[in-house]
Amino acid sequence: MRFKISNDARPQAVTLLIAALISIALWFIPFAEILSYPFRIFVTFIHEGGHAIAALITGNSVQSLSVAMNASGETYTSQGGTFSQMLVASAGYLGAMTYGAILLVLIRKAVAARIVLLGSAFIILILAVVFGLINPLISGAWGSVSGIPFTLFAGIALAIGLVLVARFASARVATFVVSLLAVQCVLNALLDLKTVFFLSSPFGPSVPTDAVNMEHATHVPAFIWSIIWIAAAIGILFLALRFYVAGRERDFEARKDFSFDSAEV
Repeated sequence: MRFKISNDARPQAVTLLIAALISIALWFIPFAEILSYPFRIFVTFIHEGGHAIAALITGNSVQSLSVAMNASGETYTSQGGTFSQMLVASAGYLGAMTYGAILLVLIRKAVAARIVLLGSAFIILILAVVFGLINPLISGAWGSVSGIPFTLFAGIALAIGLVLVARFASARVATFVVSLLAVQCVLNALLDLKTVFFLSSPFGPSVPTDAVNMEHATHVPAFIWSIIWIAAAIGILFLALRFYVAGRERDFEARKDFSFDSAEV
């Protein structure tokens, strides 16, 4: 499907392309992964937060949320019915993709990058403190206590970093960071789903994944669910990109930090 980029979308599209190229390049440069490490941890928080929010929406409780140093994560919730289990299991990868898509839409709608960064910092802090610290202690999920120190440290560090960028970086830099967050959410969700597909194949190793949880809830093979999730993720990305490249009326009364192309260095 071909996209026609409107004239007013081109500066932002160039910024997004640069962010994507940098993200991809970091995967192939030796030892450069350390530069993308904070973004990987951010995406893991969003992924696990998707599970937690889906559990709450379906009337279940969140016992714990933890993020590990290797950028993996776990979220333990009370078990509801089949629909609840399906929603909770699907909300990880699709939640990360949706969050990235929302960031793209916010950039395109000229929402101030500083507001987006502060909002993201608040979300990460809530996930780390409430679900990563308070809930495990209250619920007695002692098996998750070992993950509390890093989860809390990483969440607070990420929140502080996002606040510092929002407070002290130029509007252009702040918007570029939001673009990086969006790209990381989208790319990591797609790459993780590719991994889940291979792990869920009939010849793959027996590894617990969200797709396996879906298989247990529905008795539909895990690799089928991985295909469905990949299709859904691509659909979400397609809709976001369609909106991103579409033309819009400029709001000349907007503040200078509301859009990348009007930002000052």
